[in-house]
Amino acid sequence: MSAREEGGLHAPAHASHSSGGHGHPAEHSPIFVGEKRTKLDEILSRYPSKMAALLPALWIAQDEQGWVSEGAMAEIAGLLDLTPAYVKGVVTFYTMYHQHPVGRHFIQVCTTSPCGVCGAEDVAKAFLKHTGCGELGVTSPDGKYTVIEVECLGACGFATPIMINDDFIESVTPERVPEILGTLK
Repeated sequence: MSAREEGGLHAPAHASHSSGGHGHPAEHSPIFVGEKRTKLDEILSRYPSKMAALLPALWIAQDEQGWVSEGAMAEIAGLLDLTPAYVKGVVTFYTMYHQHPVGRHFIQVCTTSPCGVCGAEDVAKAFLKHTGCGELGVTSPDGKYTVIEVECLGACGFATPIMINDDFIESVTPERVPEILGTLK
């Protein structure tokens, strides 16, 4: 039985999420004011319906907060004449939207079969060890890191690939993890 089948790398359903990372106010402050509202209005002008602007609106919220809070979902629902449940359904469907605060450095490790054969689980474990995250999907106590596993980053010939925020890194081994983390600001 593999570590994955034994529950070795998957974050448990009860995994707690730190409040570290990007700014995470306890109460929701409006996101779509000033420049953000102007940007949303410009986006809305390009679409035939408000609903069509939902994904870009979610990106604006995530760029602002580092994640999409319940308050942001409710605000977006009101602005786009949608129900909060509909907006939450979209957020929970797409893995690119963070439903919890994440670290400043969001580390995604590809763990599909080709990468798994090349040691992806060991790479993920090395990131967990060196970041202090402890478990996948849990933000480090200092708020700097969140490590998750993802399905296929499209670089099977350069296993194991990872993404840190928007930066793509190929051929990562457990030995390279400290060096990679050392380059992060």
